[in-house]
Amino acid sequence: MAEEPFGRVRLIEMVVESVRVHMLSSQHVVILKQSERDRYLPIWIGPSEANAIAMRLQGLSAERPLTHDLLVSMLATLGAGISRVVVTHVTDGTFHARLYIENASGDESEIDSRTSDAIAVAVRTASPIYVDERVLDEAGVEPDSTEEGTAEEEERLAVFREFVNSLDVDISGEKGPPADES
Repeated sequence: MAEEPFGRVRLIEMVVESVRVHMLSSQHVVILKQSERDRYLPIWIGPSEANAIAMRLQGLSAERPLTHDLLVSMLATLGAGISRVVVTHVTDGTFHARLYIENASGDESEIDSRTSDAIAVAVRTASPIYVDERVLDEAGVEPDSTEEGTAEEEERLAVFREFVNSLDVDISGEKGPPADES
């Protein structure tokens, strides 16, 4: 199910589309893509987390366990696993996420997490990644939108196009979002 109601919050299922490096600043960004629509959510992350996500997307593993691998192994040893990851909100450009952990008896707990760490764990466990629809409304972009949007939406889309065009390296080996050719 791509969209799930969660209380009064609507969660949208996302997939990791790519991990990239911004040419000018050398900063890393993970781009989440809505599962059933061309809507993207770029999230700036640190180089270690970018590498951890990209390695798993490429099917590579480190010689020794990375921190995210260690966490997943510890959970498995305790008979628990990640049921889902949710990007819950964004405050002043900082994204916040929650890990939902299910124990052997089926009880679920939620833990606050940096979004980059939550995504790194999700790609290791094949857990679904959801984003609160309000986060997508605030920070997401839809590059192939054919409808005329508000001036604010058009400005945000122009910034996203400029941003995508400034990305240099796709360290995940995946294809990036389509750029508008107009």
